[in-house]
Amino acid sequence: MKIKLLVIGKTDNKHILALFDDYCKRLQHYVSFEFSFIPDLKNSKNLSLIQQKEIEGDLLLKYLDQTDEIILLDEKGTYYKSTEFAEFLEKKTLLSAKRLVFVIGGAYGFSQRVYERANAQIALSKMTFSHQMVRLIFVEQLYRAFTIVKGEKYHHE
Repeated sequence: MKIKLLVIGKTDNKHILALFDDYCKRLQHYVSFEFSFIPDLKNSKNLSLIQQKEIEGDLLLKYLDQTDEIILLDEKGTYYKSTEFAEFLEKKTLLSAKRLVFVIGGAYGFSQRVYERANAQIALSKMTFSHQMVRLIFVEQLYRAFTIVKGEKYHHE
């Protein structure tokens, strides 16, 4: 099983980036993990929100293979406690396609075509986070899930 995190936009905060990179390296111990970002749209101020979501959606879909299982990180998604997410992830790694792709969209969410292509949606919180913070929170939770599955002493409950 391979896991990929696909996002719109680049992280420019060096502190967040350092922590993000640290968790990405930690994940390599458990799974083949890949990260890809699609640059922010240029001249997006000249586009409507719908146009921006459609263009970003087209770009996202180009990065996905037909056999990928797609999970959107979306405010309308299912909420999990960390232990529940670990169970979800364990089932996916045992039963899923060759690659599990988690996707973080642009500031205005996903186009309808991306929702239609997705296999599931997960919400990290009822609160709103910056896209840079969502990446960090997600990779930490992904790492936490693997430590829970392996019975390691990272998660305390």
